[in-house]
Amino acid sequence: YTRMLLAAIPRLEDETAPNRPGSQTLLAVDDLEVGFPMAGKTLFSPSRPLRAVDGVSFTLNQGETLGIVGESGCGKSTLARAVLQLLPAAGGRVVWLGRDLDAKKTRDIRALRRDLQIVFQDPLASLDPRMPIGVSIGEPLRALRPELGRAGIAARVTAMMDRVGLDPAWINRYPHELSGGQNQRVCIARARIVEPKLVVCDEAVSALDVSIQAEIVALIGALQRETGLSLLFISHDLAVVRRLCHRVMVLYLGRVVELADGPALYGDPRHPYTKALLSAVLTPDPKVERGRQRLLLSGDPPSPLDPKAQLRFLPSRLSDGPEQYRPKL
Repeated sequence: YTRMLLAAIPRLEDETAPNRPGSQTLLAVDDLEVGFPMAGKTLFSPSRPLRAVDGVSFTLNQGETLGIVGESGCGKSTLARAVLQLLPAAGGRVVWLGRDLDAKKTRDIRALRRDLQIVFQDPLASLDPRMPIGVSIGEPLRALRPELGRAGIAARVTAMMDRVGLDPAWINRYPHELSGGQNQRVCIARARIVEPKLVVCDEAVSALDVSIQAEIVALIGALQRETGLSLLFISHDLAVVRRLCHRVMVLYLGRVVELADGPALYGDPRHPYTKALLSAVLTPDPKVERGRQRLLLSGDPPSPLDPKAQLRFLPSRLSDGPEQYRPKL
């Protein structure tokens, strides 16, 4: 069992590459900005804008997985929610299949929910504890495909449960009766049941143990190969990202500091922040781990309320042992 757990840990040196994506561009994000007003330091101070996402641009093709990585608070989840129109954007454009989502009405956005779905980090927080899992999985169909009827929805729920590795006999069980990995399978089934073209995985495997994590990663990869699904995969684990993602985007304080194909980014990272993230990835091999040279992040990140903070990466935060590493950016 111990050997099985060690074998399930994703390794940064694993060069397994996903299948090549298609050439059709599904999603184009251009200079997207998301901000939040923050209260001033005193009662009568004016509010200050916090730029959670500050001018992010990227594209996503059919069947492609784009990994989004960065430290906590860098804007990964906010970016994903803005793309799905769950948060209002302060600027920029989100174009889905040639249509500008920012210009769409609420009714039109609701119709697009069949194409755009999300799997959250904590399955117990995203599932209604009062609803059986069969009802939770079928809820998107009742909202977006009411013409299927009760029998049609029940048949699709049963088939989807079997596809994601859940026993259809559990259809009337509640979330508290299942394990964390089983509940995450429920969330994946709920996101996939309307056959979307894009699914956002927001830290979908970070709360799972390594053996269950490996199973969920394999399930996501299999679903993508079967259906040509596009993914935005948000994670802190760069080893998991390497197994699933064709390209990787590194965020720092709401801005893109590096965006490259997976082999290029892992083999030759250009930005010192990317190098520090890769250096922090652990390996279960003690001999390899002892011989690695680390770039350590020291100190606290600058405040996102500082309008100049997003314009630079503070080199004083990087140290390599006793010597300071001060790149010119």
